Amino acid sequence: MVKKVVGVGSAVCSFADVVTKKDYKDLVSCIGELLAENRRRALQTVNDALVRTYWNIGRHIVEFEQKGNVRASYGDKILVRLSKDLTIAYGKGFSRSNLTYMRKLYAVFPKCETLSNKLTWSHYFEILKSDSELEIGFYAKQCELENWSVRELKRQMKSMLFHRIALSKDKKQILDLSKNGIQLQKPEDLVKEPYIFDFLGIKDQSTCLEGELEDRIVTNIQNFLLELGRGFAFIGRQYVMQIGARQFKVDLVFYNYILKCFVLIDLKSGEIEHYDVGQMNMYLNFFKVEKSADGDNPPIGIVLGAHKDQLLMEYATQGIENNLFVSRYQLYLPNRDELQRELESLL
Repeated sequence: MVKKVVGVGSAVCSFADVVTKKDYKDLVSCIGELLAENRRRALQTVNDALVRTYWNIGRHIVEFEQKGNVRASYGDKILVRLSKDLTIAYGKGFSRSNLTYMRKLYAVFPKCETLSNKLTWSHYFEILKSDSELEIGFYAKQCELENWSVRELKRQMKSMLFHRIALSKDKKQILDLSKNGIQLQKPEDLVKEPYIFDFLGIKDQSTCLEGELEDRIVTNIQNFLLELGRGFAFIGRQYVMQIGARQFKVDLVFYNYILKCFVLIDLKSGEIEHYDVGQMNMYLNFFKVEKSADGDNPPIGIVLGAHKDQLLMEYATQGIENNLFVSRYQLYLPNRDELQRELESLL
């Protein structure tokens, strides 16, 4: 039997004649995206199931201890024995440390429905290292809001993000921060005191020039965006403003899509002076008139320096109608015990 070859005239229809290369690449790409999305969903389902399983293990441990009126010291012995028995029976994942945090997971989140399906057990393991339920609640909510990786979570906890933000609030606001995380609703919500730039790797503040500080921030822009918070898009550095016959430059320009406005940052390697505030105010006026689009909110300006005289800054910013803030940065991690004492005094 002879097979017919379908063609037009003497030409045989090949694969390339029927489908263009672009169409085929689109098909492959579409299938790839579908697979990636479904694998992500499957992984999320597995992670969610694991967290809820560990929560239930924690519940069983707590209920066993409560039923037998087990003392804390004996409770630790139970975990040691339980760890060995479960490991023999079911394999890895039941270290004494893991069981301790499973028990704590249930103790801190007694209602299973309050657990987030966006957080993995690795997230909860890090968050539960804190002794403060306020801090635990904050980091759990913030992980959910900002989709932090475990590495990003560790960095934020190490930099004492909760304490740095909480110290600028009253008791009611601190409790709200723990429950709902950072809610960007007004310009002052995105300002921290201080900002932590330990990721820049600058050891000696006295030898750091503004140009070097800016270079290192741009090189480490992902870490810098993490420190700034939610909703920031990097627009550029040394942004040129033509005002009359003169040119001016602002160090860093961002756009925050949550607050719908430009955010200008001027860096000072030393102490912030009163004229730095006046200069930033001029930049904000320029952006408000020349750069902001219809629907944009007024721009925000942050002058960031290593030091500031609080009283001088109060006088320098008094009467300014623009969203202008003055804050400090540190090149090293804050002292946890000191911040903890300050927070406890507020509460």
